[in-house]
Amino acid sequence: MGSKSRITGIGSYVPCKILANAELETMVDTNDEWIVQRTGIRERRIAAKEEFTSHMCINAIDNLIHKYDVSVLDVDMILVATYTPDFHAPSVACLIQQHYGIPATGTLDLNAACAGFMYAMNVADGLITSGLNRKILVVGADTASKITDYTDRSSCILFGDAAGVILMERTEEAGACIARHFGADGSGGIHLYRTGLRSEMTGKKLTGGGMLMQNGREVYRFAVGTVPIGVRKLLNLAQCGVQEIDWFIPHSANLRIVESLCKKTGLPMEKTLTSMEYYGNTSAASIPLSLSKGVEAGQVKEGDRLLLFGFGGGFTYGGMIVNWTLRCCRSNRRTARLPILGRRSRGC
Repeated sequence: MGSKSRITGIGSYVPCKILANAELETMVDTNDEWIVQRTGIRERRIAAKEEFTSHMCINAIDNLIHKYDVSVLDVDMILVATYTPDFHAPSVACLIQQHYGIPATGTLDLNAACAGFMYAMNVADGLITSGLNRKILVVGADTASKITDYTDRSSCILFGDAAGVILMERTEEAGACIARHFGADGSGGIHLYRTGLRSEMTGKKLTGGGMLMQNGREVYRFAVGTVPIGVRKLLNLAQCGVQEIDWFIPHSANLRIVESLCKKTGLPMEKTLTSMEYYGNTSAASIPLSLSKGVEAGQVKEGDRLLLFGFGGGFTYGGMIVNWTLRCCRSNRRTARLPILGRRSRGC
């Protein structure tokens, strides 16, 4: 069965506070040159003390609503990809439903770490194509700063906070998704994790006390070994060549990883959209953030063919090739940002 979903809106949000490399120099043994050389990151955005994942999601949705003049009151499913929810329960998706007062919608959070947005987008396409839903908000968001150890220079230089969202709706014409490929390697979980109720994995004691822990070398090895294979499978499924891809949008984990992926796949860097330079690794938000910024800048145009690919903790991975059919938004003006639970969320 071919895809029956289309993307009808996109939005994003980043917090006001900037954490530049120069400030990190006062916190850990590092410097701007070292960080840029190894990661390509110059700045990252950090959520305020009382700003959480749900607030960022709502601000991103407000951005979408104002840019495309759409309503979300008839949305019949809300999917949020995150590994940093405000609460274990209720879900972030429930908090979004509460904020907008959407009368009849399902709500679901899912966690595939940095590949989460791609998983959520794939689930949304399946629900719409099967006829179970007609209009779905798909959000990727993480406040990684809340679980980052700022004494660990190998990880604190990477992560930032953000949210990105797309609106997917039913179409009776050919849908946007033309190929998909997803998978996982659970043996890699020990290399990128956050402790929970259990404190051991595969017979090994975990450390971190709820903080995000990662072995950067193993994550790099996983990404550059797995993603190129996945890209080739997607191209074969879509029956197209590298030259027919207008934009490659990978998870913005690290510039060196992205450069290696481009070299191994033949997808040129000049046709690759990333967001890590000024926003850092924003986990589940990185792909929709990169895409949203590309649309706002006029780089991504109606009719373009996009290859999106995420990878992250688990290890999880997944990608899609989509035809971009969304026309330009009515404006790129800043949006009103409405908080929930009576708290003011002041973003930029």
